[in-house]
Amino acid sequence: MAEAKTIEDQNARLMRRATYASVSVAGMLIAVKSAAWLLTDSIAMLSTLIDSLFDAAASLVNLIAVGQALKPADRAHRFGHGKAEPLAGLGQAALIAGSAAFLLFEAGHRLFQPRPIDNSAIGIGVMVFAIVLTLVLVRFQRYVVGKTKSIAISADSLHYVSDLLVNTGVIVALVLVTTLGWLWVDPVFGLAVAVFVLYNAWKIVARALDMLMDRELPDEDRARIREIVLGHAEVRDMHDLRTRSSGRDTFIQLHLELDGDLTLNRAHRISDAVEARIRAAFPGAEVIIHQDPAGIEEERATFTG
Repeated sequence: MAEAKTIEDQNARLMRRATYASVSVAGMLIAVKSAAWLLTDSIAMLSTLIDSLFDAAASLVNLIAVGQALKPADRAHRFGHGKAEPLAGLGQAALIAGSAAFLLFEAGHRLFQPRPIDNSAIGIGVMVFAIVLTLVLVRFQRYVVGKTKSIAISADSLHYVSDLLVNTGVIVALVLVTTLGWLWVDPVFGLAVAVFVLYNAWKIVARALDMLMDRELPDEDRARIREIVLGHAEVRDMHDLRTRSSGRDTFIQLHLELDGDLTLNRAHRISDAVEARIRAAFPGAEVIIHQDPAGIEEERATFTG
């Protein structure tokens, strides 16, 4: 129990550090991209600046939401505050979709009224700096997500992964416009970025809704739980497995089928042993187990396995 608590504390610190890092990086990128856009007047540069502005707003929302999600359960919230994370994900998706809509408008206008790009070398230099900084952040975020399974950090990381593609594309657009004079490349690239950003927003919405609607854990996780439970020599069978996640918290409920002649004390010990095995496989999970005598027919929901 103490080990699980230590892991939870470590994960909490990692999540906080990830939110601070993303806000700091977004602020730095806004500053350098604003200067680059003013110097180049490129719609592609504007697209990546707008993306960073909304990344900063989303990261701030994330910082607040993660702070809420990390609060322990209390009298009013017995299951914790984990759903603050998917709510933040929906907020991020709304901000991302708003940035895409604005970019669609600007790129469409520039497509019919193309303009030359000035100081492209400065723009390229800024994009190279942005790519390096973003790579460092994404690498750290992926490490945090791997440790904590945080949907909020994962959603935030998705923004910056898309930024890597956007920034690389801006460099290509600036080079093509400058060397070949293809002015149409600048707004067309902006339109492509807007569509890509909208796609990412939809992915975030889908993941957030799954968590808010208490979607079951993936089939492979459910199969793993069943394998762990039936791996105990004294467990006859199991049924009514129900699972869900809420932020970094996982909830697992199931019914054990045991020999009906066992004493209550022995059944309790078996249940504790099974619970310990599940917790070892799913650190930090809240596990609730009910014991049933094997062979007793009872009404069961056909979808719970």
